[in-house]
Amino acid sequence: MAIETGTATPATSAATHGLPVKWRVLISGFMSYAFDALDFMILAMSLPLIIKELDITMADAGLLGTATLLGVGISSIAMGWFADNYGRKTALMVGIAIFGLFTAAIGFAQGYWSIMALRFVAGLGLGGIWGVIAAFINETWPSHQSGRAASFVFSSWPIGFGSAALLAGFILPRYGWRVLFFCGAVALVAVAYTYFFVPESETWKKAKAEREAGGGARASVGIGEIFAPEVLRYTIVGTLSASFALIAYWGVNTWVPTFLVKERGMAIGDMSMFIVMLNVGMFLGYQLFGYLADTIGGKNALIINFVGATVMVPVYAFAESTTLLFWLGPVMALFFSYAGIFGSYFAKLYPLRIRSLGSGFCFDVGRGISAFAPFLLGQIAAHYSLAVGISLCGASFALAGAMVLLLPDTRGRAAAD
Repeated sequence: MAIETGTATPATSAATHGLPVKWRVLISGFMSYAFDALDFMILAMSLPLIIKELDITMADAGLLGTATLLGVGISSIAMGWFADNYGRKTALMVGIAIFGLFTAAIGFAQGYWSIMALRFVAGLGLGGIWGVIAAFINETWPSHQSGRAASFVFSSWPIGFGSAALLAGFILPRYGWRVLFFCGAVALVAVAYTYFFVPESETWKKAKAEREAGGGARASVGIGEIFAPEVLRYTIVGTLSASFALIAYWGVNTWVPTFLVKERGMAIGDMSMFIVMLNVGMFLGYQLFGYLADTIGGKNALIINFVGATVMVPVYAFAESTTLLFWLGPVMALFFSYAGIFGSYFAKLYPLRIRSLGSGFCFDVGRGISAFAPFLLGQIAAHYSLAVGISLCGASFALAGAMVLLLPDTRGRAAAD
């Protein structure tokens, strides 16, 4: 049974005055994921200047992004295990602190390899956030509201992206890329808020106490538990679905700016407004599909999401009218809101004991696998065109939907055991 407002204990009573616990978790998760997105985008915005200053190739620059996503993939296991053993609140703060501090440290980097190493470590923090937030939301919000709550929290992603773009527009021409990376430390604001105002999940604390009372090997959570026979199908199929979705997402979003400039002849300034419109559509999509997830179930909402993306991505890729592209962009991006639905849906597939580990593994290993998507799409574009490469991402969204068909309907399933 999900805890709606939380119950204050001597250890957490100071933190639970005022807003109910579920709202504090919502605010913490929203800020954390927005900073997660901001840190991702800081690298993308800085790459042109890094390439010029360090005199590296486009392929070398792309590997910096790959290093980040590889760190993200590993963190899905490490941070999920940490959250299930040591708490949602603690894991969330550790993850934010890692990516905030190591992103800021890149501002002091002396060369290409130091940037890559720091970016990999930052990825270890960046990837751990999603699964922890998903578990935290599902343990503090009622089951019939968890889809909307998770989608709202994860809708902070386009806000973080947009904020990074605005910061870059002001900082890069005046102060350079190093100062932009220093801005990553602002994520520590979310650490402070979580520390002072967000109590630990009561559901997790109760489950931990029961494990410790039982003693033995079951007192701590092991990574192998997400591959136990009763959840193995969820882990494999869930990871495949997230992988296909994220391959398509990163393939599209990495190359759309270049596509608009190179193949549709837009000026850089005009292209930026088109990207803003994409993020507006994505934000609205998170709210729409969060509502649908609570109304018709997470599985059905995901299927609709992926069908829409399968259709809209190639339609967008082959549109040539500037006006049509402007309005098709946010419509297409409505269907890029699967992360919010996954947040509620994956968490309900797993028992409380391995909830953060299981859901985080599915999503963030998918992120790690998607690390090579931009490179592969670039190879396709070199032989054909970016329009062809982007349109093929629609097929990847279709495969994500096909995987979801193999998973159960979680409607009516409580978030806590």
